[in-house]
Amino acid sequence: MIKNKVLLTQEGKEELERELDTLIHEKRAEASEKIKIARGFGDLSENAEYDEAKDEQAKIELRIAEIEEQLKNVEIIKSTNNKSVKTVQIGDKVKITELKRGKELEFMIVGTLEADVSKNKISNESPLGKALLNTKVGQIIDVKTKAGVVQYKLDEIIR
Repeated sequence: MIKNKVLLTQEGKEELERELDTLIHEKRAEASEKIKIARGFGDLSENAEYDEAKDEQAKIELRIAEIEEQLKNVEIIKSTNNKSVKTVQIGDKVKITELKRGKELEFMIVGTLEADVSKNKISNESPLGKALLNTKVGQIIDVKTKAGVVQYKLDEIIR
């Protein structure tokens, strides 16, 4: 079976490793303790606390397995830092302007797993992220959205 690469910045990988550490060393023990306490409530066939604790434990174990698999297949996104590369690459920060409204935006292009619009990180697989890849400063791109086509101008690549 071919494994999919998981594109992450070094920061994103470290964040995932911290989450895994917390799940293994804290959340797993907390879930086990909840199960132990719930067992003390008696008949397990009608014990809602026990069922809830077991469900929580299953979710934790599933997330641990998921993160471990992702970390096995991680590929670190390295910003090119090479000023001779004149096009947008994964790992770059960009400043763009939405032409219709004149609204200026700044994003970092990251892998899907690390994307978080609230942190100004967009996926390389999102419509805007795809459109920005390999563009040059000054270039205008068209992005298809539910509301129609939106035009953006690439103002700056920040490395």
